[in-house]
Amino acid sequence: MYRKKIIPIYLILIFFGFHSVFSQHNYQTDFPPEEFKSRWQGVFEKIGDNGIAIIQGFPQPNGYIMPRQTNAFYYLSGIETPHSYLVLDGRSKQATLYMPPANKKLEKSEGKVLSSNDGPLIKKLVGVDQVKSTNDMKNNFPPNLKRSDILYTMFTPAEGQGQSRYELEVANASIAKDYWDGRSSRESRLVELLRNRNPRNEVRDLTSVIDGLRSVKSPKEVALIRRASQLAGLAMIEAIRSTEVGVWEYQLDGVARYIFLINGSRMEAYRSITASGVKNISNGHYYRNNSQLKDGDLVLMDYAPDFRYYVSDIGRMWPVNGTYQPWQRELLQIILEYRNVVLDILRPGITTDQVLEEAREKMQPIMRKYQFSKNIYRKAAEKMIQTGGGVLSHPVGLAVHDDGPYRYGPLKVGHVFAVDPQMWVPEENLYLRYEDTIVITEDGNENFTDFLPSELNELEDLVKEKGILQSVGPDSMRWDY
Repeated sequence: MYRKKIIPIYLILIFFGFHSVFSQHNYQTDFPPEEFKSRWQGVFEKIGDNGIAIIQGFPQPNGYIMPRQTNAFYYLSGIETPHSYLVLDGRSKQATLYMPPANKKLEKSEGKVLSSNDGPLIKKLVGVDQVKSTNDMKNNFPPNLKRSDILYTMFTPAEGQGQSRYELEVANASIAKDYWDGRSSRESRLVELLRNRNPRNEVRDLTSVIDGLRSVKSPKEVALIRRASQLAGLAMIEAIRSTEVGVWEYQLDGVARYIFLINGSRMEAYRSITASGVKNISNGHYYRNNSQLKDGDLVLMDYAPDFRYYVSDIGRMWPVNGTYQPWQRELLQIILEYRNVVLDILRPGITTDQVLEEAREKMQPIMRKYQFSKNIYRKAAEKMIQTGGGVLSHPVGLAVHDDGPYRYGPLKVGHVFAVDPQMWVPEENLYLRYEDTIVITEDGNENFTDFLPSELNELEDLVKEKGILQSVGPDSMRWDY
């Protein structure tokens, strides 16, 4: 059974202890050195006694944007300084951080950033054995290489804010096909340099090693994902309350983002999907958010924050006017029934194939009793149940489409993924869904956003409440254009 959590709505105004801890420092304090050392040990076990792993951090931001470390580098070090490198040496079982020296001019402009000058503090924070300047990487890097040593680095694209690997791979492929661009990725360039400068040594991909570690979340990671999910749910509640005919999609987006910001989330996990009407909703990753809400339409919102590098992924659909049309209620209710059945099944030790098969069996009596107004609706529901309809979706963690598969064996405690049942009715261009992020627990699973209404009557009632948008009022400034 999944654990149901009751979280009062007034939490929307509470910053929790999370906010103050992070804001007092220029470095992360969410993970102790022991957690990083455990992750390094996982790498050492995979690369062997002659393996050397080199993990590259993010470059200096090329504009006035919030800097954010890449996911893999942050996972292994917690360091947010641009142009840093982590070396995990399987020969000595030591971890070394290479960091740029202090840039006093930049610090004068933007504030203190950890550098190689802060070796003692960094050793205390992260637990590395050595902190060196990136100037030491110019020659003979990695140091003391033998012909039998194997170098490891990630061949796959490094994920930053709002990014996931697949989308980055698609973008890189587009660049490669551009006749007037065609540049290689930063990761490919690192692989090329390692091979050219160390021609005697094999260079292997570290991706599967890191993915394997990231597939099971630690209790501290789960706590951060839980908080990101709480903020996502609270933000969606306020967006639902602010819904009425005539409001614009981007205004609901703004309401949700406001809730993220006032509760300690500095960034969004991904661009908002705030889609109204059949046409917009049918684009699965609709992003323009520039349509006006119309009477009789549904709104689909899929949105979550990046909270201290960890994210969530949730979605709901609700009526603009506060009342579902019969066909909307008919289709959403059967999706909800299926979602609830799956949540009741998810537990450690069961495979995803077993989950889907058990869900098919439990849905049979529900489907026999369910009244469909059209045969095409019944067929759509049957297809969802037969195929799963995406119900066991992607992992969630540092990225919204996170790395680290969970489908290739029994579910484990600490697996975090989206439960996202979806239904398509192609004859009417209809696309409907629910989405929550859950974690597998010792006694079943925890739905992080179980407090967010999912029952249709509850969602209708929420639309009829007054929201933030209505309390702000219209803009009274004159604008001639």
